Amino acid sequence: MSFEKRRAMALDYQPVTYPGSALRFRGPATDFARPHVLCIGGTETFGRFIPTPYPEQLAARLGRPVCNMGVAHAGLDVALGDPAILAAAETASAIVLQVPGAANMSNRYYCVHPRRNDRFVRADAILQTVYRDVDFTEFHFTRHLLSHLKALSPDRFAILRHELQLAWRGRMMRFLSEARVPVHLLWLSRREPGTAEPETGLGPEPLFVTRDLLMEVAKSAASLSIVTDPAPEPKSRLRGMFFAAREENAARMLPGPGAHAAACATLLKRMEAS
Repeated sequence: MSFEKRRAMALDYQPVTYPGSALRFRGPATDFARPHVLCIGGTETFGRFIPTPYPEQLAARLGRPVCNMGVAHAGLDVALGDPAILAAAETASAIVLQVPGAANMSNRYYCVHPRRNDRFVRADAILQTVYRDVDFTEFHFTRHLLSHLKALSPDRFAILRHELQLAWRGRMMRFLSEARVPVHLLWLSRREPGTAEPETGLGPEPLFVTRDLLMEVAKSAASLSIVTDPAPEPKSRLRGMFFAAREENAARMLPGPGAHAAACATLLKRMEAS
């Protein structure tokens, strides 16, 4: 079977639900009564387009259950508020938290959907005051909104970015302080933590998380693993990913299978050392 044909095949994510949650997670289902490692994160942890994402590889290497609770475009609102994730955390022996961006969470400036954190719900009064010249009813997604606000006024956007970073820091510290077991942070991205934000556009996830912010919160975690997949050669980055033709652009934005293998290997070392 050729590579081109394999790319067009749809993956079976074996979607599962857990009591108390309306979210659909990647299977197979995990019995929370048994000792398990809990992986929380976004699209990368879910493993969109990836046949064997790093949580599944971890399960094979550790020889014990690893629950994949990655959710597409999830921010800290999902990690801190979903009942099934909170229940799984109660009985976990360790937690892997993929470092989320600062855009997909409710804050003093705007609110997002509690389950689909990339969905923009409404602008609060302070944002409407800062951006009086914007009709916020035109926006449905956070990235579209923030890209527009940055292009409209970089100076005003700097105020919003700073607020998002403060909110991100506070919520990350809350998550780490409330966890009853070791939390291993995973930076899984197409960019290095110290990469500057581009002058135009927003750049790769996790949005607005600088190296200084990352290192600050990492002091309260059991470990930090940094895995990047810049893949300068476009075709090589897609090798081993399964997607339809219309999904190619989305696939290019995500770390490939090699990054997932590297994440598994790095996390194993961190867990063994902690």
